[in-house]
Amino acid sequence: MTGISAIFAEHGPLARALDGFRARPAQQQMAARISAALTQQEVLLVEAGTGTGKTFAYLVPALLSGRRVLISTGTRTLQDQLYHRDLPLLCGALGRPVSVALLKGRSNYLCRARLEQQGPRQPDLPALADAMHERVVEWSLRTRSGDLAELPELSDSHPLRLQISSTRENCAGTRCAHYANCHVFEARRAALAADIVVVNHHLLLADMALKEDGFGDLLPSVDAVILDEAHQLPDLASEFFGISLSSRQVELLGADLRAELKATAAPLLRLERALADCVEAFGGEERVVAWRELGARGASALQELHEALGDCGCSWGAGAPSPGLEQCGVRARLLVAALEQLRDESGGSEAPAGARTVSTHGRGFLLRLLPYEISTRFSALLAAHPSAWIFTSATLAVGEDFGHFARRLGLEDAPTLRFESPFDYERQALLYLPRGLPSPSSAEFTPAVVATALPLLEAAGGGAFLLFTSHRALRAAALLLEHRLPAHWPLLIQGRAPREQLLRRFRASGRAVLLGSASFWEGVDVQGPALRLVLIDRLPFASPEEPIVRARIEHLQSEGASPFKEYQLPEAVLALKQGVGRLIRSEDDRGVVVICDPRLSERGYGRVFRSSLPPLREVREQAPVLALLRELSGTAGGGAVQPLPA
Repeated sequence: MTGISAIFAEHGPLARALDGFRARPAQQQMAARISAALTQQEVLLVEAGTGTGKTFAYLVPALLSGRRVLISTGTRTLQDQLYHRDLPLLCGALGRPVSVALLKGRSNYLCRARLEQQGPRQPDLPALADAMHERVVEWSLRTRSGDLAELPELSDSHPLRLQISSTRENCAGTRCAHYANCHVFEARRAALAADIVVVNHHLLLADMALKEDGFGDLLPSVDAVILDEAHQLPDLASEFFGISLSSRQVELLGADLRAELKATAAPLLRLERALADCVEAFGGEERVVAWRELGARGASALQELHEALGDCGCSWGAGAPSPGLEQCGVRARLLVAALEQLRDESGGSEAPAGARTVSTHGRGFLLRLLPYEISTRFSALLAAHPSAWIFTSATLAVGEDFGHFARRLGLEDAPTLRFESPFDYERQALLYLPRGLPSPSSAEFTPAVVATALPLLEAAGGGAFLLFTSHRALRAAALLLEHRLPAHWPLLIQGRAPREQLLRRFRASGRAVLLGSASFWEGVDVQGPALRLVLIDRLPFASPEEPIVRARIEHLQSEGASPFKEYQLPEAVLALKQGVGRLIRSEDDRGVVVICDPRLSERGYGRVFRSSLPPLREVREQAPVLALLRELSGTAGGGAVQPLPA
């Protein structure tokens, strides 16, 4: 045994250096194939089931290749794990030190200039920001990286965060007094000099789509790109190749103008009034509507915003009194151009054909155009950077077929490789498909799901994820479950605390019941006995009433294609694979997956879903499910739940 296979062997260097390492044939094969792809500069698609060990299977070939490799992840959590834990560990095990850099988007770094501009009592910040401001100032004097992740108490949603980080639009670049010791540019300079650079998909796509100054040199300088959690790419690429404008962008522009002017001015006042009129015209209700549903008042408000932005762009152009004002003028003109393309549904502009939507919430709005088709542009960008491109995830294929993922990114000619999970699903878990549940379209469906869940929760003693396909169903289930669980079982509900905080409480409790929607269907790893029951309310078909989905359906119909077969079904299959994958995360995990949607058994397309799931032992009766859950709970249930009223 030589080369890559020897490294992953039972008595190889990884086994000697890493506690609990197990030799896995699929991991060896995956690593060998990726090594060949790096050498031959191939595009390769790899699906690796949970437990394959795909992270090491691509990191080891990357470290041994002698090439400059860019590794892109779907989440900052995995990005930090690779940089702070996995890569140092493997470099030590292989005796192969290489230079590694971590690069995040601008919003993740402290901007010294903007911190300097801030005082502890800014009028647009709540009082709670005062103490945090002092904490940030103290930290800023000793941090080397400026990575705001070093301040876990400064959450992504904290109001101070936007005030002390920069955006592409408001960064003064080389004109900034702090440019020489700017954390963002220091991170980029380190990335340009490193052998391995760890980024995330947002940053990679921003570079591919926007060519941000100061970062555009990185992608052409690498020999290979490895994209983990690649199933997220099609939707993310649609966002980056599309066009957007948010009330937040306009709000920040107004705030920066006011700070630069040290006073007020007619164009600024007009901009602030126009923004307020748009927020009022669109309404504060949380919703997403098609562009054509804006109505006359919304269209009129947007026209005024367009003109107000134009005023600002003209008032502070070249020759403005300060570099900051000139930069604000540039930002205003970019927003004008974006708004013109968003408003032009005639096809007369350079905007791509796509779905135009307006998202509103209590604090503002987001206007978006998402292209129907990105495959041509994405594949052209890959061709423009001839290197190895490795796409990997636990969920890329529908059954054995990678066609849906490959077509969306223009990768139909790429070779594919698929590895089943090595876990013994038939021994470790049951798939319970309850009988007698109503149609998911029925008003009685969510109460029936909760009624199904209650005896299972009692038998399991908590330790459950209840996953929903909509926030509405989640809220309804939360109302039904409150006050029905034992007092010592935490009921954790998405939206009431940050995701990582909910997960920490879940792991620590062992009795918790967590209710989540989309963000808990993937990227959540709870190993061990804390999680023993995963219940999914319905098959995750995107609602055809959602404007983006409806627009894509209409577009496919106009092309003579089948929206259900080519879009709705494969997307739902991949989403269900992610949800089911939350339960078994190690060789020692055991539990039950419950899917409450009767269509899985009653409709012909149910076979497509089931053929894509792990080989779980399927049961239709409750008795064996209760028996297993009682065994796993370690008691007779750990507490009684209150039934729903008749």
